[in-house]
Amino acid sequence: MNRIQELTTIVNGMAPADLRLYYQSGDQRSFWEGIRQSEDYEQDISEIREEGERLLSVPNPPLTYDLFTRFARQGTRLDYEKVYFERRRRLNTFALLTLLEPDKEAYRTALQEMIWSICDEYTWCLPAHVNEESPGGIKGTIDLFSAETGFTLSEIRVLLRDRLPSLLISRIEEEVEARLFLPFLSREYGWETATHNWSAVCAGSIGSAALLLMESGESLAKVLLKTERCMDYYLQGFGPDGACLEGLGYWNYGFGYFVYYADLLRKRTRGEMDWFRTEKVGRIALFQQQGFLGGKAVANFSDSQPESKVHIGLSHYLAALYADFESPPQSLRSGYRDDHCSRWAPALRNLIWRNPLLAGSDWGEASYYLSDAQWLISRSFHGGEVYAFAAKGGSNGEPHNHNDLGHFILYGAGEVWCSDLGCGEYTAEYFGEGRYGYDCNGSQGHSVPIIDGHYQQEGPDSAAVVWEAVTGEAVDRLALELTSAYRVPALQSFTRTLEWNKKGKRPELTLSDRFTFGSPPESLVERIVTRIRPELVLIDGRQAVRLRAPSTYEQAEAGGPEVVQAIDNRPGLLIHYDCKLVEPELTSHVFRDHFGKEAAWHAVDFKVKALGLHADIDFRFQFI
Repeated sequence: MNRIQELTTIVNGMAPADLRLYYQSGDQRSFWEGIRQSEDYEQDISEIREEGERLLSVPNPPLTYDLFTRFARQGTRLDYEKVYFERRRRLNTFALLTLLEPDKEAYRTALQEMIWSICDEYTWCLPAHVNEESPGGIKGTIDLFSAETGFTLSEIRVLLRDRLPSLLISRIEEEVEARLFLPFLSREYGWETATHNWSAVCAGSIGSAALLLMESGESLAKVLLKTERCMDYYLQGFGPDGACLEGLGYWNYGFGYFVYYADLLRKRTRGEMDWFRTEKVGRIALFQQQGFLGGKAVANFSDSQPESKVHIGLSHYLAALYADFESPPQSLRSGYRDDHCSRWAPALRNLIWRNPLLAGSDWGEASYYLSDAQWLISRSFHGGEVYAFAAKGGSNGEPHNHNDLGHFILYGAGEVWCSDLGCGEYTAEYFGEGRYGYDCNGSQGHSVPIIDGHYQQEGPDSAAVVWEAVTGEAVDRLALELTSAYRVPALQSFTRTLEWNKKGKRPELTLSDRFTFGSPPESLVERIVTRIRPELVLIDGRQAVRLRAPSTYEQAEAGGPEVVQAIDNRPGLLIHYDCKLVEPELTSHVFRDHFGKEAAWHAVDFKVKALGLHADIDFRFQFI
């Protein structure tokens, strides 16, 4: 028996007509009524209802030719995507409200119109992801969002089959087959062998749609055969430590869709095909609890946002699978409006996978060294406050790469003091040749040196060598050899040691850089990146750089000397340095964030004064 025949036999266990059992036990109307009437879901349902009323009051926005062609003409994405995602929000909202309030005709009618409207779209792909010259042209392209759309419509069809006209049911089947199944089975896509989120989201969505729409048979087996291969590639992108090099945001996204598919596969095959038994999958699941610093702040290396929330449904599902998975606090719950892409799969599962009995708790004290990613992340409690430190090695050839070897983040008392800027606005150039000209991507926007006028270079050849990685009760330490990150002819060696001392009233970070040159460089600058405005101060007669929260300045300007004194006693960060060796310069900059808005950042540049064949530079970061 070949693999296609074997898969055909395995998936014969349950027909699509029975698939509602995947989502609820017993009568569907009673299941959703129970959610609607439960106090545990009051906030969730209120958010969905409010969004539903807003959307009923405004027309369905059209995806025009002008919007579609702006990416080709200008390289900009946000104008088209804003409308595209608003249309998905309408589809999702009206579908959820039809499940929750089946007697409200306005929701049902609006849902029917949205299904028809989305089935009418020229393509479900984003303009940034299509190419007229690719095999199959635009119509044959499958990207993240076309695959997600097919998955969404397939799931809505299963859940609302009794309340949808037969014309819409058949339209969904026809469009998903034409836009996803037939192209997927007839050609190869580059993302099929990707070792990042694309393989999980695209293939996971297609595989999920097939499990929901296709009768048992050879066609379903062929889709699953390709999907399983894609999932193998996706998992290859993780080392044994389970770290997601793309960051926590892409863990939510890529691993989330992996889980949605794996869940449907396990149920459809009655447990014969179960990815959750794979040891690596269990380790990847734990990355969420390792990636948080304090509150919503995360170790946002690569194209990740500085803050994150959790998909509570996904978290509770994983908590039921893995004993060492820590259930997050409700305060980190992602609200219905928080996803600007308005993805259906997590929104639905935040309702049906949520376990009201799991209250969750704040992340505890912990130190993690993720040896494959070469990330060190540490959280500790002092005086009732959370303090955290994160630093990375790795390479500059990672998915969603930033040139950031040796970069670090400092968090304490509710503020991120030394920052990672995260992801900028996605444009054509952002993923093109000009990527590292963006401050958020190039090393100029990270807390790493500028050596003889040179920034770090991209590519896998720019890689850290870990000399020491220690996590302990009192001290965590990461020592890195980073010479290969810089193409500086005179540079013979550059090592960085970051020591996080947790013994005192508050933790302290010591940064020690050691440089050796074949000939003296013309310049050497140690850069510290922060989103908080720095200032030069004298502390006990010694120069230092002080950071205080932005609200501190606003209040100080409004009050007199007494107010300023009170504010000065609030938590902050001092950066101590040797004024005989370095001279600080403070500069302010802006970059366009992921949502296209200008965001400020500040550089504290310590310029080395006397340049020779060796330079030993030390800094001490003290919380106050």
